[in-house]
Amino acid sequence: MSEPTGGIAGHGAFFQPTNLSPADAEKATDWVRKRVDRREVDLGERMDDVREHMWELEKEGQIIVHRITDAHQPRVVKTLFGWDKKIPTAQLWHHKSCGQCGNIPGYPTSLLWTMNELGMVPGRDYLDETDQTSCTAWNYHGSGIGNVESLAAVFLRNFHQSYVSGKRLGHDAGHFFPLVHCGTSFGNYKEVRKYLIENAALRERVTKILGKLNRLVDGKLVIPEEIVHYSDWVHVMRNDIASKLQKIDVSNIRATVHMACHYSKMVHEDAIYDPEVLDGNRAATGTGIAQALGAQVIDYSTWYDCCGFGFRHIISEREFTRSFTVDRKIRVAREEANADLMLGIDTGCVTTMDKNQWIGQAHTQKVSLPIMADIQFAALACGADPFKIVQLQWHASPCEEVVEKMGLSWSDAKKRFEAYLEEVKAGKIEYLYKPELAAA
Repeated sequence: MSEPTGGIAGHGAFFQPTNLSPADAEKATDWVRKRVDRREVDLGERMDDVREHMWELEKEGQIIVHRITDAHQPRVVKTLFGWDKKIPTAQLWHHKSCGQCGNIPGYPTSLLWTMNELGMVPGRDYLDETDQTSCTAWNYHGSGIGNVESLAAVFLRNFHQSYVSGKRLGHDAGHFFPLVHCGTSFGNYKEVRKYLIENAALRERVTKILGKLNRLVDGKLVIPEEIVHYSDWVHVMRNDIASKLQKIDVSNIRATVHMACHYSKMVHEDAIYDPEVLDGNRAATGTGIAQALGAQVIDYSTWYDCCGFGFRHIISEREFTRSFTVDRKIRVAREEANADLMLGIDTGCVTTMDKNQWIGQAHTQKVSLPIMADIQFAALACGADPFKIVQLQWHASPCEEVVEKMGLSWSDAKKRFEAYLEEVKAGKIEYLYKPELAAA
């Protein structure tokens, strides 16, 4: 079947077939393996830190910066260029993920459960309210229908809510700092913050929009000091989690880690590079918590590859996504690393690698691998119930074997969960979070 003249199907005329020979295609892939691995790529001269311009705008009275204060109990990490980044560990506002809540509900519940187990108090140490919206980045990147102005308005609307959310509970403005669950949202918000700080015309346009929504403070936009991903929090809390909560020995587990593009490639200067993890050569989240828990983190050649999601082609060329995730990620991790599971840190990545392995089975390719988020694996190691909290029954990848290898009984957990469901039917409901704290 020949390619359409307008470009590759579903992608527009600006996407054209490369017609590379097999040898040239291998060279292109080999460049990725050699140049990107171990951060050998030339970082060049020092680039601008957008936060410096942000402080200037606040000094000029154009914006309000939602600061991370001592009350947020921040821990400082190093990013790609050696810059300091403050990660708040308390008084957090959970920016939930539409993809997690819809496809992988054990992802956010594992995070809330872990915070509760660490003694964090809902309404004081964190807020999981309902007054937020999707970041809308799936629409923007996946379809091209959205635009930067709409993305910026949503960004500012959500983070204004974070800034004022504590007032109804008797706290000052800025009490809760946003913790972004989704890697898609994280990457999108990092880009949008740069656009807002660097583009006066964009700030002027969205200020009018936010004014109509009553989402300004003293007539100004509110922009957070840092954009913080949940895996940033997990990383800086990894030793606390391991030392205070861990109950299961996972030293026999061979784990591979997939690093999300929206975390480490999109506004790459904001990703954590920790000298204690992989010698500081790769983004540290995901790997750091696995190592802290004592798992064997095994390398594999396609660690830098996208999971296959890629936004546009998950919609228009889904078979490419499915074959890519099976052949470039799952198969390689199994065959090279003899992995027991793959850990991810992003909604789209975990969903793609978890939900699409059936395509290999459909083509008689007997390759599969359990897929979990880092915080799901951590929660399991800390004694969370595989069904009730980690909710592995929602996963399409086969998780039974790795759960059993961790010393947990899948069948017993299933029986407990079935008994729990009967209690729920009878009206006996447990909550990880206080329902009365939800926004009215």
